[in-house]
Amino acid sequence: MKKRKEYFINIEPINPDFVEEFKTLDFVKILEKRTRAFAVRIIKLSEKLPNNPEARVIKTQLTKAGTSIGANYREANRSRSKPDFKSKIKICESEASETQYWLEIIKEINWLDQKDLSNEFKECSELLAMFTSISKNLRY
Repeated sequence: MKKRKEYFINIEPINPDFVEEFKTLDFVKILEKRTRAFAVRIIKLSEKLPNNPEARVIKTQLTKAGTSIGANYREANRSRSKPDFKSKIKICESEASETQYWLEIIKEINWLDQKDLSNEFKECSELLAMFTSISKNLRY
């Protein structure tokens, strides 16, 4: 009986730190796109608000807070230090909370249909939860 030759390929195991770093980079890109898309939807939502003095105030506040989440997250990802990163993430958290507040006000006043608000309110809640979690889990 002829003996079969076995060939072994020397494959080095993947560095777990590299895998985690890759997952993190993927998460960063996804969250940047998500916050940018949210900002665009908030701008479009604010265009639907009535054109009276009270609504204009809410429209301005909603637009500023809703677009600031993504802008500050992008800045956080390009921060120069860990404390700077944490500071920017806390700003994202605050802006998401403020955006949620203005969406609640719009809902209570009945300026827009529930269907116009529900998706944005849900997304804002998820963003707020993510930034709160990121902030709480930072250790330095």
